[in-house]
Amino acid sequence: MEIVPQPKRNQWKDLLQRPYVDNSAVIDKVKAIVDAVKKDGDEALLNFTKKFDGVDLLQIQITEKEVEEAMAAVPQALKNAIQAAKKNIETFHAAQLKAPKKITTTDGVECWQKSVAIQKVGLYIPGGTAPLFSTVLMLAIPAQIAGCKQIVLCTPAGKNGQVHPAILYTAQLAGIKAIYKVGGAQAIAAMAYGTATIPSVYKIFGPGNQYVTAAKQLVQMEGIAIDMPAGPSEVCVLADDTANAGFVAADLLSQAEHGVDSQVLLVTTSYKFAKNVETELQNQLEVLPRKDMAQKALGNSKAIVLENWDDTIDLVNEYAAEHLILACQDAEVVAEKIVNAGSVFIGNYSPESAGDYASGTNHTLPTNGFAKAYSGVSTESFVKKITYQKLSKAGLQGIGETVIQMAEAEGLQAHAEAIRIRLKHTDTENK
Repeated sequence: MEIVPQPKRNQWKDLLQRPYVDNSAVIDKVKAIVDAVKKDGDEALLNFTKKFDGVDLLQIQITEKEVEEAMAAVPQALKNAIQAAKKNIETFHAAQLKAPKKITTTDGVECWQKSVAIQKVGLYIPGGTAPLFSTVLMLAIPAQIAGCKQIVLCTPAGKNGQVHPAILYTAQLAGIKAIYKVGGAQAIAAMAYGTATIPSVYKIFGPGNQYVTAAKQLVQMEGIAIDMPAGPSEVCVLADDTANAGFVAADLLSQAEHGVDSQVLLVTTSYKFAKNVETELQNQLEVLPRKDMAQKALGNSKAIVLENWDDTIDLVNEYAAEHLILACQDAEVVAEKIVNAGSVFIGNYSPESAGDYASGTNHTLPTNGFAKAYSGVSTESFVKKITYQKLSKAGLQGIGETVIQMAEAEGLQAHAEAIRIRLKHTDTENK
């Protein structure tokens, strides 16, 4: 990991660039996949599964027998862990539901907003180098709490033609029945447009590689909602001399092991601390099973040393990390100054791993700087808001002239007449 001492502000933009991937060729390939699934449905899914995953499937939908076998295959200790995580995630996400509250904006005029579940949603669960069964919890639980009527889950099969048992166990625990062995861009297309086997949905959730991300972007242009733009995973650690260099190195490596295109960033005012973290990184890296992957990710990564603390906060807000760890003195005070981040981890004992699995917050978060404008997944991601208004005769009389004046000023006479005809009727009734 490169240590960059005292960069000028005009250098920040270049320093904070994510690993660049020219996805123009990817878009072309993905469009061909999406079009094929739209045209040929299940046949295209089976062909792409054989071509890309090397698996010759007889059927796409997971059977009850496969679920039963998965239930038996998952060790009890892991089942206990998944159940504990589920409880915490449910507790946090259930608290996000709010009952509608009627507001009287003026006499006789009531307005309110109601959350209504998106009826059909699709969940994409990666299953490549790491079977992300934790993502099943992060997406299925808020979908269930929101009240989504139909929840479709797609995840790729392994070389043996089977889905990882922990994914199937977690899906069953979360109440998901419609599970399909489809991965990549073809899975996104299947959920967007539907096939003979896989029903179409209104909104698609879940992380994935550049092909999955491109497919989500393409189907969004045709009216299918997606959770957010997402790219490779990332973490930023803002640390001072009160932090533990070993803890910080472990946090950086926990993201670096996600993939070669992941990025980690250390921001500090202490060059000595940055060097200590660099030493710890090398020591801890040696024992990681995913050492090669993490090492390549560290090549995309930097430790930036700035002169004063205010600059570090400004830089962190400019970076807008997916995960931001505050390993510093007065971390809660610093947290109040953070305006751009997907999820914030406060203090030396709040590792990003806790949020990835079991603290209760959601780990499906905006990456690539999108935290400047996007939120992570929550229960509200699975609902749409409908507004309501109810006017009494007196209420309409109270705001009628206001509406007429505004409508006529915009040249929309019929809008004005819709008010005027009611006011005339009311006047007639009163005579």
